[in-house]
Amino acid sequence: MTHYPSLHSAPLATRLLAAAGALLAAASVAMAAYAAHAAQGVDASRMHNAALFAFGHGIALATLAARRPRALRTFALSTLLLGTLLFSGSLALAVFAGTRTTLAPIGGMAMIVSWLLIAIDALRH
Repeated sequence: MTHYPSLHSAPLATRLLAAAGALLAAASVAMAAYAAHAAQGVDASRMHNAALFAFGHGIALATLAARRPRALRTFALSTLLLGTLLFSGSLALAVFAGTRTTLAPIGGMAMIVSWLLIAIDALRH
């Protein structure tokens, strides 16, 4: 596992993915707090799920982005970010804006595909 001595020397795409992961993790803490203290019923459940997926995938993005970039991994991490935003964002928007959660399954599938691509990338190298 090769890491950059500092993310400052990493390509911009790598730094953006790592930063997005950290922001997802931060947002997940706020979502969990809202779920625990302000939301009730199905809204609390949705926010807890949104927080759980945002946190786990945010940490994964921040960690995996620090590795030496390869095209497949960068694509997989970008898709992981998109999937997490669609999944967690759809749940959070349902709570705050009363929208439907129709994008959540698309986000979930994107996350699954991303993890499969990350596994393929790991086995290739």
